Parts: sequence; structure tokens; C-alpha cells
Amino acid sequence: MRHNQSGRVALCGVLGALSVVVLLAGGMLQIGTYAAPMFAAFLTIPALEEYGPRAALLQYAVVSVLAVLLVPDLELVFFYLLVMGYYPAVRRLLQRIPGKVLRGSAKLLLFNGATAAVYGFLAALLGPAVWDELLADGTALLVVFVLLGNLCFWLCDRATAQLTLVYRVAVRPRLRHILR
Repeated sequence: MRHNQSGRVALCGVLGALSVVVLLAGGMLQIGTYAAPMFAAFLTIPALEEYGPRAALLQYAVVSVLAVLLVPDLELVFFYLLVMGYYPAVRRLLQRIPGKVLRGSAKLLLFNGATAAVYGFLAALLGPAVWDELLADGTALLVVFVLLGNLCFWLCDRATAQLTLVYRVAVRPRLRHILR
């Protein structure tokens, strides 16, 4: 019992620390505003697969607190907090929705609602300059940006499914003696 608990803490701690490093690197490079939160969210997959959604969400919560304290890029932090960080765990629930169209619609509704919340929070914190920047190049470009964001999210959803499969088939058997 004690060994199992310490293994759980160790795995989630190491993956959480790596997630914070990924978020910091994304913020420093100024090109990872959307990619870094996605990669950091992928790091919850082992905790989710080994210990369930509770451990994965706890890892997400700890990484979120550390990201708020350490990562200077607010957009990146909010994107992790509100859109991507919890997604692998929530995806498990969404996969139970019957029908591909309804399931896909629910996922896109979650993504678009959370993304709107990100920019709403940023506007509340930073003022109307956020909206001015989003609309600076016109509404048409904003629509293209939203469509590309949805495409990226769809690709991220596919990647989450494939990485979960790779973890189950290739990684878990090699780590079984360490994790249990």
C-alpha cells in the first residue's frame, strides 16, 4: 500500500514538473502559446492510465498552480488552465457520448467555450487591448484563426487518443514493474 502510494506521488510529481518545464519553455520561446499547453496536457496520460482521472486531475491542479506562479505568459497559462490541461481526463467522459457527430460536437463546444473564457479572462485582466489585438486584422482573419484553432484541437484530440494507445501498448508493459 505504501509503495503504491509513493509510486503514484513520484510519477505524478515527475510528470507535473516536466509539464511546468514545458509550459515555461513555451512561454520563453514565444511560439508555444498553444502548443506547450497541449504537450503539457499529454503528460497527464500516464497518470490517467495508471491511477485514474482523480490522479490526473490532481496533477493538472498542481501544474496549474505552479504555472500561475511561475509562467509569465498569461495567455499560455490560461490556455492550459481553461482549455487543455484537464482535457485528457475529461475526454474519457466525452468518449461515452453515443454517436460520432454528437461526441465531436460536444468536444468542439467544450473547446470553443473554454477558449472564449480564456480571452474573456484576458480582457478582464488586461483591458480592451485584448479585443483590439484580436480584431486588428479584421473579422475575416479572426474567423480563420478560430477555424484553425478548431482544426488544431481536433488534431490534438486524435493525438491524445493515439498517445494513450501507444502508452498502453508500448510504454506500460516496459514500466509495469516500476509502476506497480
